[in-house]
Amino acid sequence: TALILALFVLIGNPLIVMAIMGTMGYRRKTGFLAGLTVAQISEFSIIFIAMGLSLGHVRQDALSITTMVGLITIALSTYMILYSQPLYKRLERFLKPFERKEPFAEKRFEAQELDDAPYEVIVFGLGRTGRLVLDHYHALGIRAIGVDYDPEAVAAMQASGIPALFGTAEDQEFIRGLPLATAKLLVITLPHMDDVQDLMRIVDATDFDGR
Repeated sequence: TALILALFVLIGNPLIVMAIMGTMGYRRKTGFLAGLTVAQISEFSIIFIAMGLSLGHVRQDALSITTMVGLITIALSTYMILYSQPLYKRLERFLKPFERKEPFAEKRFEAQELDDAPYEVIVFGLGRTGRLVLDHYHALGIRAIGVDYDPEAVAAMQASGIPALFGTAEDQEFIRGLPLATAKLLVITLPHMDDVQDLMRIVDATDFDGR
């Protein structure tokens, strides 16, 4: 019983979240990563069942089952989140039904206009390293632009007066829309090798001839 319930939580909860987020207009990757965060029951479930047991509403076996489900789901979901990127790559082709043809919720972040002046450097990934690199080029007066999948990271760079765009490394349409023709250098600080390989594969098919 505990294994069946644990499988429902580990698989069913992410599927429910992906279905909801897909309907709301988010991409399958966003839905998948968000879904993994709810692939467990919390310790509060055990507390509630223990309260029910003390009040005589449930039996002892209910507490035992809930505790076992909690141990299984909390342990396994930790590794699912830790290895979310390679897990997504393996399951990506099966997740297409969870994405609208037009993911409008994320498209609104991408609808940003760039000025006509050429950009010499494009920095992919606005984590700690990416932000430092982008700040450095900006301080040197070199026209550089940042790209990241985190809208908060993009907004932070824009708030500091540095151009940044929201987008993913595997979105061919978005990558081809970047100013690659004028760029002399791509700086990639993405943490996952799969994303780097996807990006390089798309860039190789464009007119980019820089470093």
